[in-house]
Amino acid sequence: MIRVWLVMLMVLSNLLFSSSGVGLDNSTVPPAFVNIGVLYSFNTSVGRIVKIAVEAAVKDINSDPSILGKTKLKLSLQEDSKYRGFLSIAEALQLMATRTVAIIGPQTSTTAHVISHIANELHVPLLSFSATDPTLSSLQFPFFIRTAFSDIFQMTAIADIVNHYGWREVIAVYGDDDHGRNGIGALGDKLAERHCKILFKAPMTPEANREEITDVLVQVALAESRVIVLHTSTAWGPKVLSVAKSLGMMQNGYVWIATNFLSSFLDIDSPLSSDEMDNIQGVITLRMYIPDSKLKRSFVSRWANLTSGKTANGPLGLSTYGIFAYDTVYVLARALDTFLKQGNQITFSHDPKLTELHGDSMHLDAVKIFNEGNLLCKSIYEVNMTGVTGPFRYTHDGNLANPAYEIINVIGTGTRRIGYWSNYSGLSVVPPEELYSKLPNRSSENQKLLTVFWPGETTQRPRGWVFPNNGKLLKIGVPKRFSYREFISQVQSTDTFKGFCIDVFLSAVNLLPYAVPYKFVPYGDGRNNPSNTELVRLITAGVFDAAVGDITITTERTKMVDFTQPYIESGLVVVASVKKTDSNAWAFLTPFTPMMWTVTAIFFLLVGAVVWILEHRMNDDFRGPPKKQLATILWFSFSTMFFAHRENTVSTLGRFVLLIWLFVVLIVNSSYTASLTSILTVQQLSSPIKGIESLVNSKEPIGYLQGSFARSYLIDEIGIHESRLVPLKTPEETMEALEKGPKKGGVAAYVDERAYIELFLSSRCEFTIVGQEFTRNGWGFAFPPDSPLAVDLSTAILELAENGDLQRIHDKWLLSSACLSQGAKLEVDRLNLKSFWGLYLVCGLACLLALLIYLIQTLRQYKKHGPEELESPGQGLGSSRLRTFISFVDEKEDIVKSRSKRRQMERISYRSTSEVGSTIISNKDLSPSSVNRIDSVNEV
Repeated sequence: MIRVWLVMLMVLSNLLFSSSGVGLDNSTVPPAFVNIGVLYSFNTSVGRIVKIAVEAAVKDINSDPSILGKTKLKLSLQEDSKYRGFLSIAEALQLMATRTVAIIGPQTSTTAHVISHIANELHVPLLSFSATDPTLSSLQFPFFIRTAFSDIFQMTAIADIVNHYGWREVIAVYGDDDHGRNGIGALGDKLAERHCKILFKAPMTPEANREEITDVLVQVALAESRVIVLHTSTAWGPKVLSVAKSLGMMQNGYVWIATNFLSSFLDIDSPLSSDEMDNIQGVITLRMYIPDSKLKRSFVSRWANLTSGKTANGPLGLSTYGIFAYDTVYVLARALDTFLKQGNQITFSHDPKLTELHGDSMHLDAVKIFNEGNLLCKSIYEVNMTGVTGPFRYTHDGNLANPAYEIINVIGTGTRRIGYWSNYSGLSVVPPEELYSKLPNRSSENQKLLTVFWPGETTQRPRGWVFPNNGKLLKIGVPKRFSYREFISQVQSTDTFKGFCIDVFLSAVNLLPYAVPYKFVPYGDGRNNPSNTELVRLITAGVFDAAVGDITITTERTKMVDFTQPYIESGLVVVASVKKTDSNAWAFLTPFTPMMWTVTAIFFLLVGAVVWILEHRMNDDFRGPPKKQLATILWFSFSTMFFAHRENTVSTLGRFVLLIWLFVVLIVNSSYTASLTSILTVQQLSSPIKGIESLVNSKEPIGYLQGSFARSYLIDEIGIHESRLVPLKTPEETMEALEKGPKKGGVAAYVDERAYIELFLSSRCEFTIVGQEFTRNGWGFAFPPDSPLAVDLSTAILELAENGDLQRIHDKWLLSSACLSQGAKLEVDRLNLKSFWGLYLVCGLACLLALLIYLIQTLRQYKKHGPEELESPGQGLGSSRLRTFISFVDEKEDIVKSRSKRRQMERISYRSTSEVGSTIISNKDLSPSSVNRIDSVNEV
């Protein structure tokens, strides 16, 4: 197909051949000049700016010997009169026939798609800063090089803005061409990543007149969403906003987000007239971000001189397109410089594919292949420079590094920057380059924008949606129940409904700040309870717009729809028949389990023994004959239960142990008293069914409410066989089945949601709930996925709960006199060791610690005051020491200390006498009388 196009278009080229300074020779001498072309619509405001910027860049490069040396750039400007379609192809061929090594342009993505096929064939790189269609970056177009930010990043920024303000649906208004369709397609993908979506697409032809634009915007105004994304060109984008203003679509409640066409329009044509500014008040738009730098300030200051005398056709303010056009020429020049310094040549050759199609009347030789086009493309992607636009380099995917946008809010007679978006850190109020040195933080708390002035001159965030103004009512499905009509029922011979669920819904709707047009549609035949799961599935099928009723929020259903905040808690419980039980003569043993009784008795004896050990050596109350001491231990132990012990403790360790033990006894006594009181005063009930666990282990039939999710839960989650489940439609059927029991064709138990069960048990005292609630569910109103009404109703339900209205509605429909047996206890709550093991552990550790300290003290006393042992040969020395130690421990401490003191005095007296005798004998001049005195002393 491309060959056919080329043959046809060569007729239009009229043998365009230019003998450029680039020849076909193999000389390694750098060429005197290199041909580059610019394909743009220079009769547009953007085109005029681009022409000025490109010519300035070529002049600056040619005057700078550090770039390309002596080689000069020769610029060829080709007018893209219609900047799309057939004529654009012919105009591109005219440039390529001049042996151009690269083309800057085209202006639009539509033209770029077409020209890229020719560039692929002739190996001529296309460098465009305005063709931002994301699909141009595909492998299909290897010679297309984008020198600005792809629309994929602009659409990501818009998706982040939508998500930041909590909107879930948008309307896309766009030009129905490659640029518009592919850009909006990218927006849809990015919104889906954030659980948002495009509710309605409103394409327009690029040449749409005011009447056609009006027709499209009227359809937009009838839609539900009020968040509108406008993606078009500077040529007719302002016209769309003007029509929207005339239709009243710039009022309070609307949100308009325009792509960077509007910021370019504002930059180029500023200042705008007051009427033009009125058309765009409150609009948010994006502008490609260029960081502040010396190069940027210098170029901005030059712009007035560059545009001097060229504003006859209108103002030429500097836009980002002009800055990126300037840097595009520099990128190409630096790539050519690298290309030539590597020793590469610029050569062209005939295209053999065109030669095959050569005819006598066609001069296809004018179009040749750039042999080194691949190498030049590689050099362009390797450019790493700092230009007017800031740091300029490519990533591995062919996009510019660190794409960023300014977020602009149109206010009054000008604009206000409310923040930035960058691919690195998302939304922020500080310039992106300040965040590049920090770790990226995409948390919702870190995503910030300044205050926005929305259409209608308000700073309050618009809700972003309204009910469609198309005369349609919300079709709300309501289950037509056969039983438990207190929750929901249809008023006979009318289309209205009443009940607890209906009153909650109506009260919540009345709290909304807007009207909700709706009608209730019954679901079910009224003779059987309908399946709420099927009702929910009909919402996804589009039969109903919502569902109101006793709809349990389950995992399966949340995969199909969105639920509001639960307005009543209702998990699954088990109901069974019960019988009364009377207390017996041994009821006083019931509060404790056997293990608890055993451990308590052991600790009574243990503590008594420990206290006896600690008190025995110093307290006369704990001394005496063995029988008396044993009786003392037993009496002391059990008398502490009633705090009636008469023995005093004198040792510090004994008092410590007794203090801990009395605390334990206090807790145990109190618990025993409370439990026994409950057993003797509260009516006791018994049932063979203890809960869902006993049902699983049995083989008896189980009843459930027809239409309830309990059936699927018992089968899929609990594992109960389907044959055991018996559907029951009414409370009367349930009561009859429970009374019969499994042996008479009834059921052993009944499983249903607590909300139903509380109503069922309010007048049926012979049944009760057994076991614990084994699911945690609630009831909510169902809406399609991402419905904003579900969010608003959730807020209203919370408000009902906070102000007490929800409880009043509950009491109105569901509060009834409970039977007396509802205060009865199903089972005796026996106290087990698990509840007291911590107390016993502390008491046991206290006893061990006291015994250890007592043993150390006793050993020290034994070493100090123990009896002297004569070492005599023979056996039994170890047992003799043990008996001596035991005798020492058995003695009273005062006696041991007294005997030790007396022994110590005897030793002192003996040493004194020996020292006197030794002194007299050692005297050399002893007289007979002295000797007689010594003898007398010795006798004494």
